[in-house]
Amino acid sequence: MKTLSTSLSMGALGALAVFISFSLQWITWVLFIAWVSYYIFGMSIKTSAKALLNISAGFIMGIIISTVANGLPEQLGRFTLPIAVFICISFLPYLSKNKVLNNIPAWFLGLIVFFGVHPPLAIQPILTIFSSLIAGFVFALLNHTTTNLISKISESQPNE
Repeated sequence: MKTLSTSLSMGALGALAVFISFSLQWITWVLFIAWVSYYIFGMSIKTSAKALLNISAGFIMGIIISTVANGLPEQLGRFTLPIAVFICISFLPYLSKNKVLNNIPAWFLGLIVFFGVHPPLAIQPILTIFSSLIAGFVFALLNHTTTNLISKISESQPNE
């Protein structure tokens, strides 16, 4: 019964997440990247906030890479973006020495989100992406809390 309750809860939260994401025109796969990040990076509000900060830093690095690439001479041709990536990512080992910004995989998840969505550099698309990220962490927290609650309830009931 515990597995059934847990699966129904997970399915309902997943369906609700997709419904809200589609209704608000969020990027659903970004929401699920954040959902997975909750589980990968520690399953607590504190570790999730830190992961979200690092993912955001990676996203901002994507914006910087794009800006640097656009500022490089046109004569570099197809090497413009790789040079910009080299320049910016070369700073990552130094930036990650900061104990708050030390989650390199989360930085790369932020880069994945930026280059996967490749949004126009304007406030509205950026806010939409961050809404998707935050919602993903919230749904993961709800999912984790709900499944833990179901486990505790089923453990406290006597076997029949």
